[in-house]
Amino acid sequence: MPNKLAEQTSPYLLQHADNPVDWWPWCPEAFAEAARRGVPVLLSVGYASCHWCHVMAHESFEDVVTAAYMNDHFVNIKVDREERPDVDSVYMDVTVALTGHGGWPMTVFLTPTAEPFFAGTYFPPRPRPGMGSFRQVMEAVVAAWQTRRAEIEESGADIARRLAEAAARGPVAGLASRPTSGVADELTPQLLDTAVAGLSARFDARHGGFGGAPKFPPSMVAEMLLRHAARTDDAQSLQMVAFTCERMARGGMYDQLAGGFARYSVDATWTVPHFEKMLYDNAQLLRVYLHLWRATGAPLAERVVRETAAFLLAALRTPQGGFASALDADAVPAGVPAAHAQPEEGASYSWTPAGLRAVLGAEDGGWAAEIFGVTAEGTFEHGTSVLQLPADPPDAARWAGVRAALAAARATRPQPARDDKVVAAWNGLAIAAFAEAGALLDEPAWISAAEDAAVLLRDVHLVAGRLRRTSRDGRVGTNVGVLEDYGDVAEGLLTLHQVTGDPEWLTLAGELLDVVRARFAAPDGGFFDTADDAEALLRRPRDDSDSATPSGQAAVAGALLTYAALTASAEHRSTAEETVTRFAPLLSRDARFAGWAGAVAEALLAGPAEVAVVDSSALERLARLGTAPGAVVVTSGPLVAGRGAPGVYVCRDFVCELPVHSAEEVRRQLGVKIAT
Repeated sequence: MPNKLAEQTSPYLLQHADNPVDWWPWCPEAFAEAARRGVPVLLSVGYASCHWCHVMAHESFEDVVTAAYMNDHFVNIKVDREERPDVDSVYMDVTVALTGHGGWPMTVFLTPTAEPFFAGTYFPPRPRPGMGSFRQVMEAVVAAWQTRRAEIEESGADIARRLAEAAARGPVAGLASRPTSGVADELTPQLLDTAVAGLSARFDARHGGFGGAPKFPPSMVAEMLLRHAARTDDAQSLQMVAFTCERMARGGMYDQLAGGFARYSVDATWTVPHFEKMLYDNAQLLRVYLHLWRATGAPLAERVVRETAAFLLAALRTPQGGFASALDADAVPAGVPAAHAQPEEGASYSWTPAGLRAVLGAEDGGWAAEIFGVTAEGTFEHGTSVLQLPADPPDAARWAGVRAALAAARATRPQPARDDKVVAAWNGLAIAAFAEAGALLDEPAWISAAEDAAVLLRDVHLVAGRLRRTSRDGRVGTNVGVLEDYGDVAEGLLTLHQVTGDPEWLTLAGELLDVVRARFAAPDGGFFDTADDAEALLRRPRDDSDSATPSGQAAVAGALLTYAALTASAEHRSTAEETVTRFAPLLSRDARFAGWAGAVAEALLAGPAEVAVVDSSALERLARLGTAPGAVVVTSGPLVAGRGAPGVYVCRDFVCELPVHSAEEVRRQLGVKIAT
């Protein structure tokens, strides 16, 4: 019999709708039920494409005995972290504070007043060295609740109080009191030089990226470094990005057959990925590789842009014109009888030499094994390998045929499930990427895809002037938009306006930023992650550091700066500068966690360039190919109004130079690097 998740829109919650666990969605009624019964709440947080979430679900939540114990002793709440990043943020802070680490699935035990008293992540069905079983953990919690309830409730209240106090100080504020190099009070060239030096010290010169395993794609840091290289002519910054991007694209984290990147690499060499493919990663990386191509003309970068765009359009585009959230990490292995089918991570993507020969024949199969690094020992599990491409094959025609044949064969295997909810923020990232890439690489269909996604957000996600976080099948969800939704959507719309000249997108972006300034502003500067009329949690979330996507504050700062450049609004520019200045201590200390704030800071120091192209279509694309950090380029709108003489007008800080009319001058003023 379905539980209380059957009417939800989240694919993750719907995955659990038939569990024997009597799951509740996050709602006041669930906590009221816990109070009525006098039992604690078991909060389980995950997301649809999470491998270990599936594992724990199969081991525990699908088990009738375990479910019966959960139902008898707890009110059980299931949360999709992608729909409710505010809930996830609050209780992830608790989990990290109590255990020293975080991750998903996240398991937190709460009082009926939502105060946490015990937390963890994945719990196995049977004890392991150093880790109790899920049943043992629940039994210990129940015993403590029944014998020491007053003490537990006091502990939960104390944790909640300390969490609120820490949030009031804030991670950036906390860093500000620590010793730095003396350049962390304001945005200066010296601060950004210090930030880049810190990144250089953490750079893996052998394999690319920053730090060790696991390695995540450093999208926001790469954007910062590309802008720093453009502003300062620092060759090392550009080289760190170029080397990292090449190693990622040639490793197993990149899908060598269909394009697109997996979530992260479990090793330091980009060989074996965690196989889920997320919209937010691929939208950001599409733009990173586009900007790398713009800075270097590298054919590999252009190929990755085209293949990643093709992947997104083929695999994640929804019938309504938006982009779905993710492809799962797991799939049922080929050849497994349905009665015994159990999804395994990476089953769709791994190969053996024999598997290659079965598709391609002995000669091409052996050649493909050599090209892709598929060995008898394997690089992954059970003697299988993830395809890599250490170098471009010498025979391009043969390579194209082999790649097409393997892609077709792989398509006959069971495929990963798709999380088809549309998340506003991540679609904003996709809109920006497709609009800009379409303009730079002359792909009108990509610009049309960006427009379709923007129309979906406008017509479905915008309700009474406010954004909703998600939709599915054209049906808007109930969860309100958070700060990153407003910042990333505004960024996407502003990019789309520059490419299409449609004033509607500029106007709508301005309206979204008005909501941010009215509803999300913090009294000490910057912004909260939730609006002032959103549901009250233990604390009002305010995360300064980037995670898989830009922090909400950094995203909004970037959008405010772009809007200011497009409209000559000194007020928006001032707010952008005040917001990004909050990140100065974090940039000075460890820019890996403030990459997008660093990118916005680079644009601030560079101007950014405000470029109006008037009746000069021959120079328009050249102007868009400029590497000037954060530059805006338009052919209509406020920047163009009143400029009668044809030419390219380059302005900074609302002060313009004389119009130029030659390609050479445009190249010089905007830092165009590649031949056209």
